[in-house]
Amino acid sequence: MKSRHVIWLAGGLLLASLFAGVGAPLLAHALGGAAQPGTVQVNGTGTVDVTPDTATLSFGVTTEAKTAAAALADNSDAAAKVIAVLKKAGIAAKDIQTQFVSLSPRYTDRGDDIIGYTASNSVSAVVRNLQSAGAVIDAGVAAGANQVSGPSLSPSGENALYREALKGAVADARAKAEALGQAGHFSIGQIVSVVEQSSTPVPLAGGREAAPSGPPIEPGTQQVQATVTVTFQINAP
Repeated sequence: MKSRHVIWLAGGLLLASLFAGVGAPLLAHALGGAAQPGTVQVNGTGTVDVTPDTATLSFGVTTEAKTAAAALADNSDAAAKVIAVLKKAGIAAKDIQTQFVSLSPRYTDRGDDIIGYTASNSVSAVVRNLQSAGAVIDAGVAAGANQVSGPSLSPSGENALYREALKGAVADARAKAEALGQAGHFSIGQIVSVVEQSSTPVPLAGGREAAPSGPPIEPGTQQVQATVTVTFQINAP
């Protein structure tokens, strides 16, 4: 008898939950999860176009010697010269950072005997005057850097630009929700929740030559992008 009461209770709760959703629209658009009854959930994207004005470069020095101590000592001297030249070229000390230091043995072709050692040191440098990036590369190579990579271009004040893109993303989400409301004959109410999605600057075509000397650096244009998932309350018609 007790088990029968439990079954009747479960059936009653199921019917109640079904009727509770009657008349409440349930919409989903570009969703990662399901919208709740009485809400509509949409993705919004906001973008801000900007010309990069900062370049991050990597300068590496690799040296070889018969002994590990000699290889490391020679490499340290060479790396110190590169760092000194970068500072002289106008790179602030806070913008120069060691990426890695390595030391490894070199073997014969048969691999059964050590014939010497190779040492490497790499530093990154943030060039905040993009027009001088080419000259900085020339200076680093002239000082002894035999490995150069980059640049990684980015705009200054990127956090503020991203916040502007976030505002645009929320506005875009509301516009999409209102379009769905017009099609579904319902109105959009207040925001129930907002979920921020991660995003990174997207390079775009175009730009101008930024370096008067040394390797040409084309800044081009980047698009700072933000994406959000917004859930809106649906107002009754």
